[in-house]
Amino acid sequence: MIEIERKFLVISDAFVEESFRQNRIVQGYLSSVPERTVRVRIKGEKGFLTVKGKGNESGMSRLEWEKEIPLNEAEQLLSICEKGVIDKIRYEVKKGNHVFEIDVFSGENDGLIIAEIELNSESESFEKPDWLGEEVTNDEKYYNACLSKNPYKNWTK
Repeated sequence: MIEIERKFLVISDAFVEESFRQNRIVQGYLSSVPERTVRVRIKGEKGFLTVKGKGNESGMSRLEWEKEIPLNEAEQLLSICEKGVIDKIRYEVKKGNHVFEIDVFSGENDGLIIAEIELNSESESFEKPDWLGEEVTNDEKYYNACLSKNPYKNWTK
C-alpha cells in the first residue's frame, strides 16, 4: 500500500510512438487535504476511488489505497467533487523493467505533460528515456490535487 513514485516533466512528444496503451482519465477530488486526498477517477470505462496520504520528506513515498467502483457511482461522485476536474490522456511506455505513465493534460492544464514511474524502492535505478526532462517529484504544484486548484494555465511561466 506504499506507493513509491517519481515525477518528471516531458520535453518532447517522442513517447507517443513508443506507447503501448493510452486512456482518457477524468478525475476529481472529494478531499484535496494533503494529509488525505480522496480522488474519484474514471479511466476508460472503469471507475476508481483512491485515498492517498501525505508524501514523505523526499516526496517519493506515500500511502495509497485504491478500489474499483462501478462506473455510474464514479460519475455520481464526480458531480460532487471540489472545483477543478482534471482531464488528461495517459500514455504508457515500457522502458527496461519499468512502465512510465505520461499524462498529457487538457482543459485548464493544457500544455502540461508529466511522466511518472513507480518503483520498488526510493533508490531503485531505471532507464531514463531521451524525452524525460527535469524531475519534479517533490514539487507539490505538479500534484494533480494542486493542479485542480491552481491549474497550469494560471502559472507565470
